[in-house]
Amino acid sequence: MADDEPSVNIPSLLTFAVVSFFFIRWFFNRNDAPAGRPRGRGNAVDPAQVEQIAQMFPQLNTREIMWDLQRNGGSAAATTERILNGQGLETPPPSFQPQIAIRSPTTMATQATSAAAPKVDGQDLITRYNLSSKIASENGADASAATTSSASSWSQNKEERQRLLQKRRDDMILAARRKMEQKNHEN
Repeated sequence: MADDEPSVNIPSLLTFAVVSFFFIRWFFNRNDAPAGRPRGRGNAVDPAQVEQIAQMFPQLNTREIMWDLQRNGGSAAATTERILNGQGLETPPPSFQPQIAIRSPTTMATQATSAAAPKVDGQDLITRYNLSSKIASENGADASAATTSSASSWSQNKEERQRLLQKRRDDMILAARRKMEQKNHEN
């Protein structure tokens, strides 16, 4: 009757070892997020995605954006689609505390304007392009003589093209100044 007991053989041990290996691997890696897609509670949201959505929709709160990104697994496309469909974003619960620091919209706007406007404050086109001498000579000369343009064609010489383009720029600035002065005299 000793033969009636089941015995452990090598194929069953190998099967048990392989299944155990995959189960243990799954158990310890289940909280790790795949690249770029955070999941689970407490994982940080990609700040670049939050900033991108905040730039597309400045009326939204960054906390709401982060909450939605965390809920949908970090999919910026899903969050954008939800906003564009008019569904809006849910208000995050008070217990939701974002793990990343996002710059405030005022800070982003200040940095954007400082980067976009490198010119010096209070500097007008006349002083920037040194046109005050042309204004003085124009006041003595007839204004219609200044508007006559020479027949110019596109030159093969780089310096000549540069000179012609600068002359056209100066003429446009002076013509705009004359029009503004005329408008001010009429009023």
